[in-house]
Amino acid sequence: MNTIKIGGVPEHFNLPWHLSIEDGSYLKSNIHLDWIEYPGGTGAMCEALRNKDIDMAIILTEGIVKDIIDGNPCKIIQTYIQTPLIWGIHVGANSNYTNLSELENTKAAISRYGSGSHLMAYINAQNQNWDTSLLKFEVVKNLNGAVGALTNGDADYFMWEHFTTKPLVDNGTFRRVLDCTTPWPCFVIAVREEILDTKIEEIKTILNIINRTTVDFKHIPSIDKTLALRYDQQLEDINKWLQHTEWSQSLIKEETLNEVQDYLFNLDIISKKVKPKNLLFDVNPPI
Repeated sequence: MNTIKIGGVPEHFNLPWHLSIEDGSYLKSNIHLDWIEYPGGTGAMCEALRNKDIDMAIILTEGIVKDIIDGNPCKIIQTYIQTPLIWGIHVGANSNYTNLSELENTKAAISRYGSGSHLMAYINAQNQNWDTSLLKFEVVKNLNGAVGALTNGDADYFMWEHFTTKPLVDNGTFRRVLDCTTPWPCFVIAVREEILDTKIEEIKTILNIINRTTVDFKHIPSIDKTLALRYDQQLEDINKWLQHTEWSQSLIKEETLNEVQDYLFNLDIISKKVKPKNLLFDVNPPI
């Protein structure tokens, strides 16, 4: 039995992985796919990949692009979610801030440096024509940490996926000021180069199984009810999310990687741009 450790956030995007693990699909192919959850998000998974704590990750595109350029020995092997991520911009329920413009020069809560919440704070600031050199951050590790920071006034706003934070908006913990959407496909599958060198057949099998699952995912009977129950969401919100979200079974486009790098470079988040082929590994190259 070959064990592959995979990391992902505890969010509704990743239910196809859980379903395919639970039905024994990987075990039937002699693979023990060990799912490890990272509430801290992309920054935590980048660190785990570097430390060899996991072999692969379902990770934000902009975060892994930055970390590969910074020296993380990984490659992107496929797009996982083709559609952009909708980031809610949240303040505490008792915050005096009501408009996005009022958040200029205030402090953003982030899970960690290099995380999606960190990088998207820059992209949001650029969208608003703010001076990104004046951005200030409070590291909060995860969503629970953000609740504490915004409630206690240690930070002023927090960016996290719209539907994941919706229950906190509904119960009055957060107020959502506005949404900010990524300009590219949001999640990719990244694998450590060492694993690509030594266990490529297992990685191919894993991709084949998850791609079969995601192709049919929206057509699973009552999948909206399953998602709502497992992720503590309102059925109405899940259906909105399902309408917006498209899974992918393809390698990310090189022009998309160039676009991501252009954004990150112009914001001084990366110090150089690289050829897309240096970020990619095609598991099933054309013959």
